[in-house]
Amino acid sequence: MDLIADIGATTTRCGLLDDRGQLTAPEEFANEDFAGLPELLSAYLDHRRASDQPRRAALAVAAPISGDRVAMLNIQWSFSQIELREALGLSRLLVVNDFAAVAWGLTQLGPPDVAQIGPGEPVSGMPIAALGPGSGLGVATFVPTLDGGAVASGEGGHVTLPAVTDEEAAVIALLRAQYGHCSAERALSGAGLVNLYAAIAKLCSQPAPATSPVEITAAAQRLEPLAARAVAMFCAMLGTVAGDLALTVGARGGVYIAGGIVPRLLGTFANSAFRERFESKGRYRAYLSAIPTFVITAPLPAFRGLKRLLGYR
Repeated sequence: MDLIADIGATTTRCGLLDDRGQLTAPEEFANEDFAGLPELLSAYLDHRRASDQPRRAALAVAAPISGDRVAMLNIQWSFSQIELREALGLSRLLVVNDFAAVAWGLTQLGPPDVAQIGPGEPVSGMPIAALGPGSGLGVATFVPTLDGGAVASGEGGHVTLPAVTDEEAAVIALLRAQYGHCSAERALSGAGLVNLYAAIAKLCSQPAPATSPVEITAAAQRLEPLAARAVAMFCAMLGTVAGDLALTVGARGGVYIAGGIVPRLLGTFANSAFRERFESKGRYRAYLSAIPTFVITAPLPAFRGLKRLLGYR
């Protein structure tokens, strides 16, 4: 058995892979119930039979991976990879950024796993980009190579957020005044949607009764004006950032939207300004209009990448 886990800031999803790479015993945990990742993974494995204890593990973590110690930004967790491997009795532990894991699995997605937004066709052999709003904003790129491929992962969610309209500029000014720096993640994440909603309400001198992404998206679906404007701005800004990413990495193989927010808003998202903003780059409109954009609707896309990294096909 092999252990795989997708560790976000809010929830952690765990599973075991049998010798054929089939997922068994999937389980989801609320991170707030645990002091740290070692305690959570130990709790998951304590539920398993002695014969199912893994010898290898691959973990996708919402954090930059550099050196032995991993520190997560959106939750106060950190751990040593060496100490974790020893504590779990593993012969091998592989730890990657969570969106690197998503990127490793992109080529294994088929039509049933995605919803295409707008036109475009993927160009074989060209880079494929992934980004996704959830607790944070993850970004990674898969680059095909002669021997399979490579993934470039960084902290693209923390680039400076651009404004396209006057209203966006006013919202970004409020967020910059509050945080000092307005990154893309300050608007394009669960907390970011709350930030947009509160900023728009402040600009309109109106109260902001909704306090969570779930409440805001529900209010938007009821056509509550402030919530609808916040969701519309969220989708448009995501299109701007996705288009910037496509240009930066030459993602002619496609751009994929992952994370927990957009799939829940699929109908709204498909009819939003996302695709127009994605293409709206002046002289490069034709270049971007040929690049397809997809929303990943399949559950647990990071698991596909983790399986690949463990050698399963």
